[in-house]
Amino acid sequence: MTAAARQVTDMNRVVGSHDIVFLTLDTLRYDVAQALFERGELPVLGAHLPPGGWERRHTPGSFTYAAHQAFFGGFLPTPARPGRHPRLFATAFRGSETTTPATCVFEEENIVAGLAGRGYHTVCIGGVGFFNRQTRLGSVLPGLFAESHWHPGLGPGQRHSAERQVALAVQRLQALPGRVFLFINISALHAPNRAHLPGCSEDNLDSHAAALRHVDQALAPLLAACSARAPCFVIACSDHGTAYGEDGYHGHRLAHPSVWEVPYAEFFLPPPPSSCRPHGAD
Repeated sequence: MTAAARQVTDMNRVVGSHDIVFLTLDTLRYDVAQALFERGELPVLGAHLPPGGWERRHTPGSFTYAAHQAFFGGFLPTPARPGRHPRLFATAFRGSETTTPATCVFEEENIVAGLAGRGYHTVCIGGVGFFNRQTRLGSVLPGLFAESHWHPGLGPGQRHSAERQVALAVQRLQALPGRVFLFINISALHAPNRAHLPGCSEDNLDSHAAALRHVDQALAPLLAACSARAPCFVIACSDHGTAYGEDGYHGHRLAHPSVWEVPYAEFFLPPPPSSCRPHGAD
Protein backbone atom coordinates (compact mmCIF):
# COMPACT_ATOMS: atom_id res chain seq x y z
CA MET A 1 0.00 0.00 0.00
CA THR A 2 1.44 3.38 -0.93
CA ALA A 3 1.46 6.30 1.44
CA ALA A 4 -1.13 8.09 -0.72
CA ALA A 5 -3.56 5.15 -0.48
CA ARG A 6 -3.61 4.65 3.27
CA GLN A 7 -7.03 4.04 4.72
CA VAL A 8 -8.48 6.60 7.11
CA THR A 9 -8.56 5.34 10.69
CA ASP A 10 -11.95 5.56 12.40
CA MET A 11 -10.93 7.15 15.67
CA ASN A 12 -14.39 6.69 17.16
CA ARG A 13 -13.58 2.98 17.29
CA VAL A 14 -10.15 3.63 18.79
CA VAL A 15 -10.94 6.15 21.52
CA GLY A 16 -12.11 4.30 24.61
CA SER A 17 -10.89 0.88 23.49
CA HIS A 18 -7.16 1.53 22.99
CA ASP A 19 -4.29 3.26 24.73
CA ILE A 20 -3.07 6.12 22.55
CA VAL A 21 0.62 6.98 22.24
CA PHE A 22 1.70 10.17 20.46
CA LEU A 23 5.41 10.50 19.71
CA THR A 24 6.77 13.71 18.24
CA LEU A 25 10.28 13.17 16.91
CA ASP A 26 11.26 16.79 17.37
CA THR A 27 12.97 18.38 14.34
CA LEU A 28 13.05 15.18 12.23
CA ARG A 29 13.26 15.86 8.49
CA TYR A 30 11.17 13.82 6.06
CA ASP A 31 13.99 13.21 3.60
CA VAL A 32 16.32 11.84 6.29
CA ALA A 33 13.62 9.65 7.84
CA GLN A 34 12.59 8.18 4.49
CA ALA A 35 16.17 7.56 3.36
CA LEU A 36 16.93 5.60 6.53
CA PHE A 37 13.75 3.58 6.10
CA GLU A 38 14.63 2.72 2.51
CA ARG A 39 18.11 1.60 3.57
CA GLY A 40 16.66 -0.64 6.28
CA GLU A 41 18.25 1.38 9.08
CA LEU A 42 15.09 1.79 11.18
CA PRO A 43 14.35 -1.79 12.27
CA VAL A 44 12.06 -0.80 15.17
CA LEU A 45 9.85 1.88 13.62
CA GLY A 46 10.30 0.44 10.15
CA ALA A 47 8.63 -2.79 11.23
CA HIS A 48 5.40 -0.84 11.76
CA LEU A 49 5.52 1.36 8.65
CA PRO A 50 3.73 0.40 5.42
CA PRO A 51 5.82 -0.89 2.49
CA GLY A 52 6.25 2.64 1.14
CA GLY A 53 7.66 3.95 4.39
CA TRP A 54 6.89 7.27 6.03
CA GLU A 55 4.08 9.41 4.71
CA ARG A 56 5.25 12.86 3.61
CA ARG A 57 3.15 15.53 5.27
CA HIS A 58 3.14 19.28 5.85
CA THR A 59 3.45 20.54 9.41
CA PRO A 60 1.04 23.22 10.68
CA GLY A 61 3.92 25.03 12.41
CA SER A 62 7.57 25.71 11.67
CA PHE A 63 8.77 25.36 15.27
CA THR A 64 7.89 23.27 18.31
CA TYR A 65 5.49 25.52 20.19
CA ALA A 66 3.36 26.47 17.20
CA ALA A 67 3.23 22.93 15.85
CA HIS A 68 2.20 21.38 19.16
CA GLN A 69 -0.47 23.98 19.83
CA ALA A 70 -1.95 22.92 16.49
CA PHE A 71 -1.49 19.21 17.20
CA PHE A 72 -3.30 19.43 20.53
CA GLY A 73 -6.07 21.37 18.79
CA GLY A 74 -6.55 18.37 16.48
CA PHE A 75 -4.50 19.63 13.54
CA LEU A 76 -1.88 16.95 12.93
CA PRO A 77 0.45 17.23 9.92
CA THR A 78 -1.52 17.32 6.66
CA PRO A 79 -0.85 14.87 3.77
CA ALA A 80 1.38 16.61 1.23
CA ARG A 81 -1.01 16.27 -1.67
CA PRO A 82 -4.06 18.24 -2.82
CA GLY A 83 -7.44 17.62 -1.28
CA ARG A 84 -9.37 17.88 1.97
CA HIS A 85 -7.88 15.34 4.32
CA PRO A 86 -9.97 13.95 7.21
CA ARG A 87 -8.55 14.53 10.65
CA LEU A 88 -8.19 11.92 13.38
CA PHE A 89 -9.24 14.33 16.13
CA ALA A 90 -11.06 17.63 16.23
CA THR A 91 -12.27 20.08 18.80
CA ALA A 92 -15.77 21.16 17.87
CA PHE A 93 -16.07 24.38 15.92
CA ARG A 94 -18.47 25.53 13.22
CA GLY A 95 -17.34 25.32 9.62
CA SER A 96 -14.68 22.58 9.91
CA GLU A 97 -14.16 21.10 6.45
CA THR A 98 -11.97 18.19 7.54
CA THR A 99 -14.18 16.67 10.24
CA THR A 100 -15.78 13.43 9.02
CA PRO A 101 -17.70 10.53 10.61
CA ALA A 102 -14.29 8.90 11.25
CA THR A 103 -13.06 11.93 13.24
CA CYS A 104 -13.28 11.80 17.02
CA VAL A 105 -14.73 15.19 17.93
CA PHE A 106 -14.38 16.67 21.40
CA GLU A 107 -16.29 19.55 22.96
CA GLU A 108 -13.23 20.39 25.06
CA GLU A 109 -10.74 23.03 23.93
CA ASN A 110 -7.98 20.54 23.12
CA ILE A 111 -7.61 16.83 22.48
CA VAL A 112 -5.76 16.22 25.75
CA ALA A 113 -8.73 17.50 27.74
CA GLY A 114 -11.04 15.66 25.36
CA LEU A 115 -9.35 12.32 25.96
CA ALA A 116 -9.33 12.99 29.70
CA GLY A 117 -13.08 13.51 29.44
CA ARG A 118 -13.35 10.07 27.83
CA GLY A 119 -11.61 8.44 30.78
CA TYR A 120 -7.96 8.60 29.73
CA HIS A 121 -5.16 9.39 32.14
CA THR A 122 -2.95 11.85 30.27
CA VAL A 123 0.85 11.75 30.61
CA CYS A 124 3.44 14.10 29.09
CA ILE A 125 7.14 13.27 29.00
CA GLY A 126 8.91 16.41 27.88
CA GLY A 127 12.00 16.94 25.81
CA VAL A 128 12.81 20.37 24.40
CA GLY A 129 12.46 23.62 26.32
CA PHE A 130 8.77 24.16 25.58
CA PHE A 131 8.08 21.20 27.89
CA ASN A 132 10.54 21.86 30.72
CA ARG A 133 8.16 23.75 33.08
CA GLN A 134 11.05 26.03 34.07
CA THR A 135 9.26 29.11 32.74
CA ARG A 136 5.64 30.12 32.24
CA LEU A 137 6.00 29.53 28.50
CA GLY A 138 7.60 26.16 29.14
CA SER A 139 4.62 25.22 31.33
CA VAL A 140 1.83 25.87 28.81
CA LEU A 141 2.00 22.61 26.85
CA PRO A 142 2.81 20.21 29.72
CA GLY A 143 0.15 21.98 31.77
CA LEU A 144 -2.50 20.41 29.53
CA PHE A 145 -1.77 16.97 31.01
CA ALA A 146 -2.76 15.31 34.27
CA GLU A 147 0.91 14.57 34.87
CA SER A 148 4.06 15.80 33.18
CA HIS A 149 7.73 14.95 33.58
CA TRP A 150 10.96 16.66 32.64
CA HIS A 151 14.54 16.93 33.87
CA PRO A 152 17.72 18.06 32.08
CA GLY A 153 18.68 14.49 31.19
CA LEU A 154 15.61 14.31 28.93
CA GLY A 155 16.52 17.42 26.96
CA PRO A 156 18.47 18.21 23.78
CA GLY A 157 22.18 17.51 23.62
CA GLN A 158 21.98 14.54 25.99
CA ARG A 159 23.44 11.38 24.43
CA HIS A 160 20.97 9.08 26.20
CA SER A 161 17.89 11.31 26.43
CA ALA A 162 15.73 8.93 24.38
CA GLU A 163 16.55 5.92 26.58
CA ARG A 164 15.70 7.97 29.67
CA GLN A 165 12.42 9.15 28.18
CA VAL A 166 11.48 5.60 27.23
CA ALA A 167 12.43 4.19 30.64
CA LEU A 168 10.24 6.78 32.35
CA ALA A 169 7.37 6.10 29.96
CA VAL A 170 7.56 2.35 30.55
CA GLN A 171 7.60 2.92 34.31
CA ARG A 172 4.48 5.06 34.16
CA LEU A 173 2.64 2.69 31.81
CA GLN A 174 3.30 -0.24 34.11
CA ALA A 175 2.03 1.71 37.12
CA LEU A 176 -1.22 3.00 35.63
CA PRO A 177 -4.52 1.14 35.34
CA GLY A 178 -7.14 1.96 32.75
CA ARG A 179 -6.71 3.79 29.47
CA VAL A 180 -3.70 6.06 28.98
CA PHE A 181 -2.87 8.84 26.54
CA LEU A 182 0.93 9.03 26.53
CA PHE A 183 2.70 11.89 24.78
CA ILE A 184 6.49 12.03 24.42
CA ASN A 185 8.43 14.85 22.82
CA ILE A 186 11.59 13.05 21.69
CA SER A 187 14.40 15.60 21.94
CA ALA A 188 17.41 13.68 20.56
CA LEU A 189 17.15 15.04 17.00
CA HIS A 190 16.92 18.66 18.09
CA ALA A 191 20.10 20.70 18.00
CA PRO A 192 22.65 19.95 19.22
CA ASN A 193 22.51 16.40 17.87
CA ARG A 194 26.24 15.99 17.11
CA ALA A 195 26.71 13.85 20.23
CA HIS A 196 25.13 10.96 18.33
CA LEU A 197 27.93 10.91 15.74
CA PRO A 198 31.40 10.34 17.24
CA GLY A 199 33.92 12.88 16.04
CA CYS A 200 31.27 15.29 14.73
CA SER A 201 31.95 18.89 15.74
CA GLU A 202 28.94 20.57 14.04
CA ASP A 203 25.37 19.40 13.49
CA ASN A 204 24.70 18.23 9.94
CA LEU A 205 22.60 15.75 7.98
CA ASP A 206 24.83 12.88 9.08
CA SER A 207 24.44 13.66 12.78
CA HIS A 208 20.71 14.12 12.20
CA ALA A 209 20.55 10.62 10.70
CA ALA A 210 22.69 9.18 13.49
CA ALA A 211 20.31 10.64 16.07
CA LEU A 212 17.34 9.00 14.36
CA ARG A 213 19.07 5.61 14.29
CA HIS A 214 19.72 6.00 18.01
CA VAL A 215 16.10 6.95 18.72
CA ASP A 216 14.82 3.99 16.70
CA GLN A 217 16.76 1.56 18.88
CA ALA A 218 15.71 3.35 22.06
CA LEU A 219 12.00 3.02 21.23
CA ALA A 220 11.99 -0.79 21.25
CA PRO A 221 11.24 -1.18 25.00
CA LEU A 222 8.43 1.38 24.78
CA LEU A 223 6.63 -0.38 21.94
CA ALA A 224 7.08 -3.71 23.71
CA ALA A 225 5.61 -2.30 26.91
CA CYS A 226 2.67 -0.82 25.02
CA SER A 227 1.95 -4.16 23.35
CA ALA A 228 2.12 -5.96 26.68
CA ARG A 229 -0.25 -3.55 28.37
CA ALA A 230 -3.34 -3.09 26.18
CA PRO A 231 -4.48 -2.58 22.59
CA CYS A 232 -2.59 0.50 21.47
CA PHE A 233 -2.75 3.06 18.67
CA VAL A 234 0.46 4.95 17.95
CA ILE A 235 1.02 8.23 16.12
CA ALA A 236 4.67 9.00 15.30
CA CYS A 237 5.60 12.15 13.44
CA SER A 238 7.85 15.18 13.40
CA ASP A 239 6.68 18.60 14.49
CA HIS A 240 8.95 20.33 11.96
CA GLY A 241 12.19 19.76 10.11
CA THR A 242 15.32 21.88 10.06
CA ALA A 243 17.71 23.31 7.49
CA TYR A 244 21.43 22.62 7.32
CA GLY A 245 22.41 25.28 4.82
CA GLU A 246 19.98 24.50 1.99
CA ASP A 247 19.44 27.68 -0.05
CA GLY A 248 21.36 29.51 2.65
CA TYR A 249 18.91 28.60 5.42
CA HIS A 250 19.87 27.20 8.81
CA GLY A 251 17.60 25.96 11.59
CA HIS A 252 13.81 26.25 11.62
CA ARG A 253 11.02 28.77 12.35
CA LEU A 254 11.28 29.60 8.66
CA ALA A 255 9.49 28.65 5.44
CA HIS A 256 11.59 26.08 3.57
CA PRO A 257 10.73 22.54 2.39
CA SER A 258 13.34 21.09 4.77
CA VAL A 259 11.25 22.54 7.61
CA TRP A 260 7.69 22.14 6.31
CA GLU A 261 7.96 18.55 5.04
CA VAL A 262 7.75 16.05 7.90
CA PRO A 263 7.42 12.26 8.24
CA TYR A 264 4.20 10.84 9.61
CA ALA A 265 3.04 7.35 10.59
CA GLU A 266 0.19 5.81 12.52
CA PHE A 267 -0.17 2.16 13.42
CA PHE A 268 -1.77 -0.31 15.79
CA LEU A 269 0.18 -2.49 18.17
CA PRO A 270 -1.28 -5.94 18.80
CA PRO A 271 -3.15 -6.36 22.10
CA PRO A 272 -1.78 -8.68 24.77
CA PRO A 273 -3.44 -11.98 25.62
CA SER A 274 -6.44 -11.29 27.85
CA SER A 275 -4.77 -13.06 30.78
CA CYS A 276 -1.83 -10.64 30.60
CA ARG A 277 -3.76 -7.37 30.72
CA PRO A 278 -3.01 -5.19 33.74
CA HIS A 279 -5.49 -4.97 36.58
CA GLY A 280 -8.08 -2.28 35.88
CA ALA A 281 -7.67 -2.25 32.07
CA ASP A 282 -10.84 -2.80 30.07
